[in-house]
Amino acid sequence: MKKLRVGILFGGRSGEHEVSLLSAASVLNAIDKEKYEVVPIGITKDGRWLTAEHAENLLTGKAGKSARPTHLRAGDPETTPGAAVLEQGESVVIPPEPVHRDRGLMPFQSDAALTRRASDRAINVDVIFPVLHGTFGEDGTIQGLLELADLPYVGAGVLGSAAGMDKDIMKSLFIAADIPIVKHVTILRSAWEKAPKKIEKQVASKLKYPVFVKPANLGSSVGISKAHDRKELGPAIEEAAKFDRKIVIEQGVGGKKQKAREIECSVLGNDAPIASIPGEIVPVKEFYDYNAKYLDEGSELIVPAKLTKAQTKQVQELAVRAFKAVDCSGLARVDFLMDPKTRKIYLNEINNMPGFTAISIDPKLWAASGLSFRDLIDRLIQLGIERHADKKKNQYRR
Repeated sequence: MKKLRVGILFGGRSGEHEVSLLSAASVLNAIDKEKYEVVPIGITKDGRWLTAEHAENLLTGKAGKSARPTHLRAGDPETTPGAAVLEQGESVVIPPEPVHRDRGLMPFQSDAALTRRASDRAINVDVIFPVLHGTFGEDGTIQGLLELADLPYVGAGVLGSAAGMDKDIMKSLFIAADIPIVKHVTILRSAWEKAPKKIEKQVASKLKYPVFVKPANLGSSVGISKAHDRKELGPAIEEAAKFDRKIVIEQGVGGKKQKAREIECSVLGNDAPIASIPGEIVPVKEFYDYNAKYLDEGSELIVPAKLTKAQTKQVQELAVRAFKAVDCSGLARVDFLMDPKTRKIYLNEINNMPGFTAISIDPKLWAASGLSFRDLIDRLIQLGIERHADKKKNQYRR
């Protein structure tokens, strides 16, 4: 049988660029090479698309002739061997043009001389695995490009990606679905810049400290701070405002002596999604921030989470409801907070393209549920193709 050509799309312009490199390298190592022909497709930090050869060099740690191969390290560009490749790699220009014979992302039309260049060749693939995290990769933008190109791809569609990325819209959908969430306030960066004292009063009137301050559209805990009092609120908002025009401020769960328990549950599927065994994160820091996720050692993932059967069932049911509420497909990781005193469970957020690094939660939860990393990748590719086939049933003109 002819191998299916899978384009692993990684990198991108977001603050989670290095995390994407790690995720893509893990997928590249784990994917069944006998079943799939893999085409690495890299996107630089400034948005240039790289040819497969240079993209693969980036993933395998070969940063150029003069550079020494080193291990990829999320969040630490100096030790991530991408800089030389990103500078030297030949870029490709990709318009969203549907291809009817050989599926792929086709280059712009140009004269005969230009089409001879390697940078103007098409990227012909059967399905795209967008291992992109954060802005321009997990927020519906790249999904829109792939929809216009009529290409099957792994993960949520345009709506599910956008809704699952925007913490403000996400919470509105959870409220509409009667899913318990913590109290929160959403503010605009422009409102904070015009009247910071007014915003401080608004937060104080609606929430109790400590609070978590987050950019509405970002992942991997980038730009997130914990404000223990009004004095710390301003700097936390300033930090979040660097990354988005909308800032979400959430009331903390738990107290000084007992922190909230952080429960994770993964969901897999399209129209009939299923939930994994839940796990629990015990962060090395005060909360599970970017450094705790990708740089610092010591954070612990307990699988299965120490929950009663009733609590486990509740988490799994809420995870599936959250998945459906934002119209997700393919995969998602759903994060929960449990009050240490009341044991009430709150849905924190959904991540529609969770990390796929060697230490990431999602593959570990599915492994504990009986699905290996290789089989998980295989199932995700199948789900992407199934979703595309289902969408092809739609009629777009009379």
